[in-house]
Amino acid sequence: MTTEATAEQAQQALRDEFEMFDNWMDRYQYIIDMGKALPDFPEEWKSHEFKIQGCQSNVWMNHRCEGDRIHFDAVSDAAIVSGLIAVLMRIYSDRTADEIRGTSPHFLADLGLDKHLSPTRSNGLEAMLKRIYEVAEQEAA
Repeated sequence: MTTEATAEQAQQALRDEFEMFDNWMDRYQYIIDMGKALPDFPEEWKSHEFKIQGCQSNVWMNHRCEGDRIHFDAVSDAAIVSGLIAVLMRIYSDRTADEIRGTSPHFLADLGLDKHLSPTRSNGLEAMLKRIYEVAEQEAA
């Protein structure tokens, strides 16, 4: 469940949290810990229909609409990727399609993820973001 009122506030809160850490090992551990707190993902959703293509790890993402808000659920078999999913869920889940579409992922630079993720993890993160934006486009139409 999203705690910040807006996606921009969620990005700011994450930036503030990351500033508490002096080094990237601590930041990676924080990301991993966030991933451990993801809600359960039903086994029946771990299917080709929900799999994100372009990720080195296995990643599945599902969504449902709750009123005018889009709720996302996702999971990965890799710890750091699960943490990246948790970051994305915090920013984009339970938002309106318009808010999702209007929220640029500046958290990548703000948190330093654009410089500290491997190319394969960056590609996977981009694939997950692409799916989130595609869903928002479909729901807005």
